[in-house]
Amino acid sequence: MRVAASHDKHGDRLEFRKIETLAKVPPYIHWPGIQQICRIERHRTLKGQPSVEIVCAITSLSRRQASAARLLHLSRQHWQIENKLHYVRDVTMGEDACRVRSGTAPQLLASVRNLAIGLLARAGVRNKAAALRHHAAKPLRALALLLGPRAEN
Repeated sequence: MRVAASHDKHGDRLEFRKIETLAKVPPYIHWPGIQQICRIERHRTLKGQPSVEIVCAITSLSRRQASAARLLHLSRQHWQIENKLHYVRDVTMGEDACRVRSGTAPQLLASVRNLAIGLLARAGVRNKAAALRHHAAKPLRALALLLGPRAEN
């Protein structure tokens, strides 16, 4: 078993993360390509209120490809992406409030949301909510994101 840990402070939030990795996978765990199993422990204190979360994970990365410290770093990066992308999709674009649930429409709408997020990111937009309001008021500028600058004329 290999172990790694990290400490972070973000404003009022203190975080301690620890990962334990095991490269010898028990025979009762059957998963194609599995190389390591992990146990990640997260301790947070926010405004004096402590919380503990323990999760298990599997990876196809061998110990040679990813040490315990590297897997802990990758886990942290994953959550940064989750928080940044899903916050925009859920809050700014209202994905969770969408009532469309049948057929292929939910996948189509998710693709359209992803396209809009990608186009705004490619245009260098930092505040997606403000950009969505701006483009809603000026649809030709929204079209310019798709077709190029000539669409505004």
